[in-house]
Amino acid sequence: MKPNVLILCTGNSCRSQMAEGLLRAAAGDIVTVLSAGVKPTGQIHPLALKVMAEVQIDISSHSSKHLGVFSDLPIATIIAVCGHADQTVPLSPRVSRYHWPFRDPSEFNGAEEEALVQFRIVRDEMKRTFDAYAAGLRDGRGLPL
Repeated sequence: MKPNVLILCTGNSCRSQMAEGLLRAAAGDIVTVLSAGVKPTGQIHPLALKVMAEVQIDISSHSSKHLGVFSDLPIATIIAVCGHADQTVPLSPRVSRYHWPFRDPSEFNGAEEEALVQFRIVRDEMKRTFDAYAAGLRDGRGLPL
């Protein structure tokens, strides 16, 4: 059974969804990747869908959900991609925990083309981070497998 990695954000509509897709692409063969929000919006941001499709990662089947839906699952690692989620979720001695804050591209107020630039910047930052994490998992440095 693969260990469960839960990626958390506030709304589970943008950053955590992109991170789920990126980590799944990089290490889905060795970990089960999940994402959730502490206050889910109930939808995936359309620009997140668009920029992920640009790198051939389809997150259109994802859904925005509350972290409570995973309360019965054994979680090996929690990765919070925003400060609010990191501060909201209680600590557990049985769970590895990381806080990797990424800017929220959905907060950018501008034309769609300008917003897409912001989404791409965050996506690319996340890709570098989650690719490195996946490499560490493969080398046995990320979590007990």
